[in-house]
Amino acid sequence: MIREFFARLSYRFLLPPLVWFLYRSLSLTWRISISETELMQTCQRQKTPMILAHFHGDELAFISLVRRYRIATIASTSLDGDLMSRVIHWLGGKTSRGSSTRGAVGALKGLLRLVKNENRNSSFAVDGPKGPIYKVKPGVFELSRLMQAPIFAGGLACDRSWNFPRSWNKTFLPKPFARIHFEWQDCFQALSKEEDPRDPALAAQLEAALHYSRGLADKKLL
Repeated sequence: MIREFFARLSYRFLLPPLVWFLYRSLSLTWRISISETELMQTCQRQKTPMILAHFHGDELAFISLVRRYRIATIASTSLDGDLMSRVIHWLGGKTSRGSSTRGAVGALKGLLRLVKNENRNSSFAVDGPKGPIYKVKPGVFELSRLMQAPIFAGGLACDRSWNFPRSWNKTFLPKPFARIHFEWQDCFQALSKEEDPRDPALAAQLEAALHYSRGLADKKLL
C-alpha cells in the first residue's frame, strides 16, 4: 500500500516536470515547416474557433504546436491523462478532464467553456482513445456542431523518429534535429444541427482528407 502510494505520488508530481523538460528540450531541436490553408489563416487572424483533426499516433509531434494554435483539448482522468494534462499546460495549452467512460459530459462542457471564454481552438485525435486505428469516430463532428467550428485535417511527415510498434496507434516521437512537415487541409465547415455526426459518409471524407494530408506532407518533406 505504501509503495503504491509513493509510486502514484512520483507519477503525479515528479514525472510530469521531467517529461516536460525532456520534451521541450527535444522539440526545440526540431526543424518544423507548416502548410496552412487560407481559411485556416483567416480563422487564426479573426480568432474564429477551429478544430484540428489528426490521427492518434501523431499526437507526440502535434503537441509541439499547442502554443501556436492556442489548443484546448480533453485529457482522460487516468494517471497517463494527468501526466499529459500537466505537460500540455506547461507547453501553453489547456485541458478539460474526462473520458468516454467517466465524466465525458462534464469534460465536453469544460472544453466548450475554454473555447468560448479564452478564444481557444481544439485538437482532436479522431481515432482515439482505443481505436481502431485510422477509423474516424463521431465525436469530432459532434464537437464541430457544438463549437460551430470548421474542421481541418492534419497530417505530418518526419524524417527520423523513435517508433513504438507495440502501441495500437503506432505512435512515434521525432528524434533530435528531425525535420517535420505539418500539412493542413480544409475539410468541413461547421456542422449544422440537421447533420448526423454518426453519418459514415462524414467519417469516410475525413479519413480520406487525413490520409491525403499525410501523403502530401511526405512529398513536401523530400
